[in-house]
Amino acid sequence: MVRVMTKEENPVNAVSLIEQYRSGTTSPLEVMRETLKAVERVEPAINAFQWLDPQAALRQAAASEKRWLAGQPTGPLDGLPVAIKDLTLAAGWPTLSGSRTVDAERDWNEDAPSVARLREAGATIFGKTTTPEFGWKGLTDSPLSAYTCNPWDLSRSSGGSSGGAAASLAAGIGAFAHGTDGGGSIRIPASYCGLFGFKPSFGRVPAYPRVGAFASLSSEGPIARTVDDAVLMLNVMTGADYRDWYALPRDDRDYFDGLHDGVKNLRIGLSMGLGGAQPQRDIARLVEIAATKFSELGASVDSVDSVFEPLRPDFERYWLANLASRVASVPAEKRDLIDADLRRVAAAGGDVSLAEYSLAMTARARLGETMNAFHERYDLLLCPTMPTDPPPVETVYHTETFDRWDHAVPYTVPFNLTGQPAASIPCGLSEAGLPVGLQIVGAAHADALVLRASSAFESVQPIVAPPPLET
Repeated sequence: MVRVMTKEENPVNAVSLIEQYRSGTTSPLEVMRETLKAVERVEPAINAFQWLDPQAALRQAAASEKRWLAGQPTGPLDGLPVAIKDLTLAAGWPTLSGSRTVDAERDWNEDAPSVARLREAGATIFGKTTTPEFGWKGLTDSPLSAYTCNPWDLSRSSGGSSGGAAASLAAGIGAFAHGTDGGGSIRIPASYCGLFGFKPSFGRVPAYPRVGAFASLSSEGPIARTVDDAVLMLNVMTGADYRDWYALPRDDRDYFDGLHDGVKNLRIGLSMGLGGAQPQRDIARLVEIAATKFSELGASVDSVDSVFEPLRPDFERYWLANLASRVASVPAEKRDLIDADLRRVAAAGGDVSLAEYSLAMTARARLGETMNAFHERYDLLLCPTMPTDPPPVETVYHTETFDRWDHAVPYTVPFNLTGQPAASIPCGLSEAGLPVGLQIVGAAHADALVLRASSAFESVQPIVAPPPLET
C-alpha cells in the first residue's frame, strides 16, 4: 500500500502545466521526457499501455516547445501529454480494442472526433491505454494485454473499461487521460484509482465509429487529477464532428463559465440504495459524510429511497444480447481467440428474442421518465460510485463472487441507459486504505451543473493521489 499524497504535495496538473509553459518555467519537451521516464519506471508494475510511440511524442513536444517560445501556442492544450483509450481511433496507431482478433496491420489512418479535437488543440498524444476486450466489462484485463493493476495496491484491479487510462494517470503519467463510458467505464476506474472522472451527457462529445447495440449507451470523456483539468479537456472534446449522427447540437459552451459558483440553494437527493444497490458499510459512511459537506456549502440535501427498481430483471437479457451480437461480429475462424469469459457470458445472450429486446427498450424509456420526474424535485443525485473496494486483479467477471449487477455497475449503468451526465469524485479512503468515489448525477444535459457541484466538493475535500510507485 502506498502513502497518500495530497494535491499540494503533488501539484502537477494540466492547468498548472499550461501556466508553467506560458511563464517558461518548464517546457513541453521537458514534460514529455519526464512522462516517458515515468512510463519506463512504472509500466512494468501497472501494465497500463497497449501502445507507446516515444519518438512521435518527442517530435510533437519539440514542435509545441517552439510554438510556446514564439508565443504562439496552437490551442488550449498545447504540449499537454495525453493517452488515448485503445477503443478509440488514433491515426497512425492500431486500435486493437484489447483483442487478438483485430488486424494490427490494416490501414489506421483516421482519428476519432475526440482525438482530432485534442490534436487540433495541441495535445501531445503519446500512447494508447489498455482496455478489456471490446470494453466489455468493468475490470481491465484481456487476452492481448493481461492485467492492469491499481497504483494504490498492485494486487487490486484498476477497474474498467478505461482501466489503463486511470491507472496510468494515478501513477503520475500524463496530464489527463481519455476514456469511454458505456456502463461506468470512466467512473468505475476513476473511483477505484482516486481520480475525477466525468461521463458527459450522451452525444455531448461526438464519437465515431459507433458500433453495435452499445452505440446508444457510450460517451467519451476525461479522467483527471482535478475538476479544472477535466473541464480543460472537455471544452476541447465537445467540438463538432459530422460523423456522429447522435451528437448533440454544438453550443460552444465554455464549461469554466460558472464552474466555481458553488451549490448554494441547490436541491440534492442522496440515495444509498439506488435501484436496490447495497454498498459496503465504510463506503456508505464516507458518502454520507460527503453529503453533509454539500449541506455545509448551502445546498438542501434529503435522503431518498431507491428511486427506481433493480435493473437486472429488465436489462440482464438486453446486456447479454449486446455481448452476443459483439462476439458474432467477429469472423467465425477468429472467435476462439476471444476472451473465454466474454464468450462464456455472451453465450447466454444468443437466444434473446426481438420481443425481449423490445421490452428492455420500453424499460429504458420508463427509467428515463422516472429520472426526469426525480429531477423535477432535485437538481442533483448523490450516491456511491462503487459499492465495494476494487477486487483482486485475477477476479473473474460476472460470477457470484463479482456479479455485474451487484458489484460492478449498480450505481453507474443507469445513467448510461438514460444518457444523463455523471461524475465520480474521490470522497475518502475505505477501511482498506483504498479510494472511494462519490457519484454526482445531473438531469438530462445538465453537464455544467454536475461539474459545478464537483468543483464545490473539491474545494472542501481536495483530491489526493498516491505517490510514485516504488519499483
